[in-house]
Amino acid sequence: MDVLCGIDWAEGHHDVALVDGTGKLLAKCRIGDDLDGYRLLLDLLAEHGDSAETPIPVAIETSRGLLVATLRQGPRKIYAVNPMVASRYRDRHGVSRKKSDPGDALVLANIIRTDMPMHRPLSADTDLAQAVAVLARAQQDAVWNRQQLCNQLRSLLREYFPAFLEAFKDKQGGLARPDARRILAVAPTPALAAKLPLWRLTAMMKRTGRRRNIEADAERLQQLSRREAPHQVPLVEEAMGKQAAALLQLDAACEAVADLGEATEEAFRAHPDATIMLSFPGIGARILAEIGDDRTRFATAGGLKAYAGAAPITRASGKRRYVGRRFVKNNRLNHVGHLWAFASLSGSAGADAHYRRRRTTGDWHMQALRHLFNRMLGQLHHCLLHHCHFDEPTAFPVAG
Repeated sequence: MDVLCGIDWAEGHHDVALVDGTGKLLAKCRIGDDLDGYRLLLDLLAEHGDSAETPIPVAIETSRGLLVATLRQGPRKIYAVNPMVASRYRDRHGVSRKKSDPGDALVLANIIRTDMPMHRPLSADTDLAQAVAVLARAQQDAVWNRQQLCNQLRSLLREYFPAFLEAFKDKQGGLARPDARRILAVAPTPALAAKLPLWRLTAMMKRTGRRRNIEADAERLQQLSRREAPHQVPLVEEAMGKQAAALLQLDAACEAVADLGEATEEAFRAHPDATIMLSFPGIGARILAEIGDDRTRFATAGGLKAYAGAAPITRASGKRRYVGRRFVKNNRLNHVGHLWAFASLSGSAGADAHYRRRRTTGDWHMQALRHLFNRMLGQLHHCLLHHCHFDEPTAFPVAG
């Protein structure tokens, strides 16, 4: 490459440095994080030979934002360099440990000048795949936020209203259930819950869409609320009830999970890869969100497995050799991978048999799931590469 670009990203401005193939600084500037700044950057690149045929590659410490989106409009390669990696490269340029934003931009430009083959450009995913990624990650964040609020509410109820927890502890969804949230909003303290008549409990459950065992559950909840039990003093109990009512922003979190889930499912099913992925047991949109649809991103199944943290890592030095799990990985993909492997146990006899075989050889639960996830990632890579569907006998052949 004759010219390479490094951009030190910040919230309000960005420092830009252009170097030639020998490392000589050709130009540098500071641009604002607005349309005028982006135009100034594109004009600067054009002055130094940037075109649709010969785009200047760019190194930057982020893969998100409007600046990256602007630079990606075309065949340009964008290298998202990890900030920790960039800090290690900085030490190659001096021992004084000095640091500046223009200097960091120069370091980034030299990173891809000297070690471009060691860094991977951002994948060329389609617009639909990028939209699925946004929605799936937002839905995943909403699920985590909902669980955090549920944990806070559960911890609070244990201190003054354990009977309510007991009423819903065996119900699917627990405190996130619509009927649980509605009843707690009306009666956030044991004193108020004890005054609720049976007909009102039944009516509230029906309004949330329940159809089965309404009378029995309403009667059980009433009995639990009215039985003798330890209580906080009235003023403290009332204060805790107000705190519980404040934590019922859980309603908005539950609605966000449902709305984002529907939007994610709709976008996912519109993607051409959805039919292949849905042929696998237990898979969902989050897998597509994290691996994308750029087939050049993972040249081998091993690369995908390492990215997901499913493949083991080996440390060998002298007489010592250690094989263990990866800690540097895509945490979102690794998280959903375990859920995918666990869900496949009930949807695939072969997956279940593989899991049980690993357990009998000494693997503990998470090890066996990680091994199953590793195997199924290889199968998914093959199916996506060859445009074929999951086939149970081929994926998990029965030993003769």
